[in-house]
Amino acid sequence: MVNAVKVFKKTAPNGKITVYLGRRDFVDNTVSTEPVDGVVVCENDYLRGRKIFATVTVTYRFGREEDEVMGLHFSKELQLTNQQIYPCNGTPELTAVQDRLVKKLGGNAYPFAVTIPQSAPTSAQLHTGKEHSSKPLGIIYELKVFVADNGEDKPHKRNSVTLAVRKVQFAPLDRTKRQPSTMVSKGFALSTGKINMEVNLERDVYYHGETIIPMIGISNCSRKTVKSIKCSIVQHVELTMTNNHFTREVAALESKEGCPITPGANLQKSFSLVPLASTNQNKFGIALDGKLKDSDANLASSTIAAEGANPNDATGIVVSYSARVRLNCGALGGELMADLPFKLLHPTPGSLISKDKGEGDDIVFEDFARLRRGMSVDQP
Repeated sequence: MVNAVKVFKKTAPNGKITVYLGRRDFVDNTVSTEPVDGVVVCENDYLRGRKIFATVTVTYRFGREEDEVMGLHFSKELQLTNQQIYPCNGTPELTAVQDRLVKKLGGNAYPFAVTIPQSAPTSAQLHTGKEHSSKPLGIIYELKVFVADNGEDKPHKRNSVTLAVRKVQFAPLDRTKRQPSTMVSKGFALSTGKINMEVNLERDVYYHGETIIPMIGISNCSRKTVKSIKCSIVQHVELTMTNNHFTREVAALESKEGCPITPGANLQKSFSLVPLASTNQNKFGIALDGKLKDSDANLASSTIAAEGANPNDATGIVVSYSARVRLNCGALGGELMADLPFKLLHPTPGSLISKDKGEGDDIVFEDFARLRRGMSVDQP
């Protein structure tokens, strides 16, 4: 028995050109980015000497459209590539999905692969805190395939197809065995001794939906008393274009179990936290990998920099996470806080199709416009 492969399909308003995509997520592995590949089908005698072009544009929207007044704009649009896909020089190397689509769709099917620059930012969206919003905030990619005499011509809506795609990053295949750890201390004026706190995590990389368990060790060598402990998972979001940085708690627990921790006492304690998009529906500014109303939307994954590269050089929306522990030492004692960074990512998915599988009728076509999400964001 052969497993069916889902292929996304969208047709131009005039019905003359149709684009098929085997996937809408294109992976950035920090060394290179997978090309946006698919197949375009054009009716006989429609081109009449014209060519087929494909462009990939990225829109960086960092403010609400309804707030744009008196010529003020909160978005930047950049065309990353403009490529002629038919006729093209040479014979491109086909993926397994393209090979099967070309054989199934016939002689008017032309495969294409559009390259995305490695420096382009990864996809992310910011939750506006409202159910309905005119345009999503964040980094949005669009693939446009159109017919024209040359690539500089402005495409017409009637003979062009626009599809939302994403540039994503996944966790490494082998998660490191490194166990993050940090230790902080706090002294007090006019008082001897300190409060020492050590925070540990089981590993450096967690998958979305997994339980994160910070393990806390507290040694009170001071004369103050610890009243309570709060542990939270914090999402750090940096908007590089506007040089803004803000944080949001995406999961939190506060406990007085084991408290008060009196002078000379010790405490070993752990918290279990699961950061989810569904539990943060009313928070503005949460970075997501899609729209919150989509059932399979998740918190945005951590931004990964290439080995040896400076993470501060990343562009777009840079996302990171940390486990934050606060000790309440009373009104006069203040707080002792520790931040322990970790990465929150999706696991690398297995291959959806291999060349040794069957060919022909085991392809299922999905209308792109009718689908909210497959493994990525659809247009509204």
